[in-house]
Amino acid sequence: MEWEPPEQAWQTYINFELRYKETDRARIIWQRFLHVHGHDVKLWIRYARFEERSGYIGNARAIYERGVEYFGEDNIEESLLIAFAQFEERQKEHERARVIYRYGLDHLPSNRTAEIFKFYTIHEKKYGERAGIENVIVSKRRFQYEKQIAENPYNYDAWFDYIRLLQNEKVDREEMEDTFERAIANVPPQSEKRYWRRYIYLWINYVLYEELEVEDIERTRAVYKTCKQIIPHKKFTFSKIWIMFAHFEVRQLQLRDARKIMGNAIGMCPREKLFRSYVDLELQLREFDRCRILYGKFLEYSPENSRHGLSDIERARAIFALAVQQPALDMPEVLWKAYIDFEINQEEYIKARQLYESLLERTTHIKVWISMAEFELHIGNMNAARAVYERANRALANGDKEERLILLESWLKFEQEHGDATNVDKISKLMPKKVKKRRQIQTEDGLDAGWEEYFDYIFPDDQASKGSLKLLEAARRWKEKMAALEAPLDRDEPKREIEESERDEENVRNGFTEREKKIREGDSDTDISDSSSEADSDSDSSSSSSASSTSDSTHSK
Repeated sequence: MEWEPPEQAWQTYINFELRYKETDRARIIWQRFLHVHGHDVKLWIRYARFEERSGYIGNARAIYERGVEYFGEDNIEESLLIAFAQFEERQKEHERARVIYRYGLDHLPSNRTAEIFKFYTIHEKKYGERAGIENVIVSKRRFQYEKQIAENPYNYDAWFDYIRLLQNEKVDREEMEDTFERAIANVPPQSEKRYWRRYIYLWINYVLYEELEVEDIERTRAVYKTCKQIIPHKKFTFSKIWIMFAHFEVRQLQLRDARKIMGNAIGMCPREKLFRSYVDLELQLREFDRCRILYGKFLEYSPENSRHGLSDIERARAIFALAVQQPALDMPEVLWKAYIDFEINQEEYIKARQLYESLLERTTHIKVWISMAEFELHIGNMNAARAVYERANRALANGDKEERLILLESWLKFEQEHGDATNVDKISKLMPKKVKKRRQIQTEDGLDAGWEEYFDYIFPDDQASKGSLKLLEAARRWKEKMAALEAPLDRDEPKREIEESERDEENVRNGFTEREKKIREGDSDTDISDSSSEADSDSDSSSSSSASSTSDSTHSK
C-alpha cells in the first residue's frame, strides 16, 4: 500500500480485513485510502456507508461533514449532499436532512440542482408539512425561472413571473433590487415600440417597489430619471412614465418639479395623452388659467382633434361652434354629440334642437333621427318626438331598408310605451314583410356563378304598392270616361249602365287581385307597368267600341 496502488487494490485490502472482522484495521485502511484518492466523491460516500453498516453513526456523520468541508462551496458535489441528506433521513433526522437539501439548493449552480430538487421534493412529501412542501415548490419554480432567463434574457414574461414570485416570498431588499437590476439590464436590441412595451413595465414595477414597499424616495426618483434616459424619445416615448413621474413628485409636494416634468414631456414628444394628463393635473390644483394655456397649446399642436373643450360655458360654446365649422374632422360624430349634450346639460333645449336641425342638413343618418326623437322624449314633448319619427320615415322612404326598419321599430317601441292603441296599430301597419328572394351571382370577370338567396323587406308603400295604385288610377279614369260618353237615353239605360259599371269594377278588382298576387310572389316593377299599359289599352279599346255602339244607336233612332 505504500506504493499508492489504484482503487481496486485498496478495496481488496479492506474486504480482506472485514472477512476477519477487523473493523478497526479496515477503518485505518479507509483513512489511508481517502488520503491517496480523496478527490473521488464516491469513496467518501462508500466510507460513510461502511461506518453506518458497522453501527458507528457518529463516525458516518463526521465523514460526510469532512467530505463537504473537503470539497468546499466552489467544488461541492450534488451526489455527496444527496447521500448525506438520505443518511440523516434514515436516522430520522428530518430537519437536518432538510437543512442539507436547502444548503445544496442555495450553493449549487442552477444547472446542477435537478437531482437534489427531486429528492428534496420526495422527502417533503413523505415527512414535511405544508409550509415545507410550498418551500420546495417555490425553490423549484425559482430554478425553472433562472433556467428560462439564462436561455433567453429577453424573455420578459419570465422576468415578471420571477419577480412576482420573489415579492410573494418576501425576500430581502438586496436580493429583490438585484433581480430588478438584472431584469432592466436587458434592453431590447430593436428600437421599435412593440419590442419595448413589455420591457417598460419592468421599470414600472421597479419604481412601485421602491416607493411603496421600500419607501425609498430618493432611489425611486433616481430610477425614474434612469428610465427616462434609456427611452429613445426621438423615435417613440411612453406617456405613462412621464405621467407617473409627475404624479410621484406631486405626492412628494414638489409641484414645481411635477410641472417641469410635464412641460419637458409635451415639449419633447407632444401627445394627446400627455396634454390631457397635464390639464387634469392643473384642474385638480384649480389652476384654470394654466388649463386655458395648455388647451391653447393643444389646439396649436392638433387643430383637427375633435375632443377639445373647457369648463367655462361661453368659452366652451364658442370652441364647439368653431370646431364644428372645421372642414376636416377625424371624428365629427363625437364632436356633434358632445356639443348637443353640452347644450342639453345647460338646459338650452332650443339651441340643442337647432343643432339637431343643422346636423340633419349635413347627414340623414338613422342615429341622428333616433337621437333627436329621444331628445324630444327626454324633455317631455311627445308630439314633437312623434313628428320627428314621421319626418324620418318620409326622409328614409327611398333609403336603406334596414335603416328604415330600425326607425320603425324604434317608433313602434315609442308608441307602445307612450302612445295609444290607435298609433300602435298605425305603426304596425307600416312594418315591412320579410321575404326570401333569389339573385344571380357574378364573378369579378362578369361570368355567371349561380344564384343565391337573400332576405328583403317589402314595405306596404314601396314600389310594388305604387304600381298597384297606378292600376287603380287607370281604372278610375276609364270609368269616368265611360260615364261621360254614355248618357242615359231611356229608363232602362241607367239600370244597364249601373250593371255594366258594377261588372267593370268587378273585373278591375279581379285584375288587381291577380296582379297583386304576382307582385307579392316577386314580380318586378316592369310587370306592373306592363299591366298598367295593358289596362290603359283595354280601356281605350273599350271606350272606342262603346262610342261606336252609342253612335249607331243614335243613328238608328
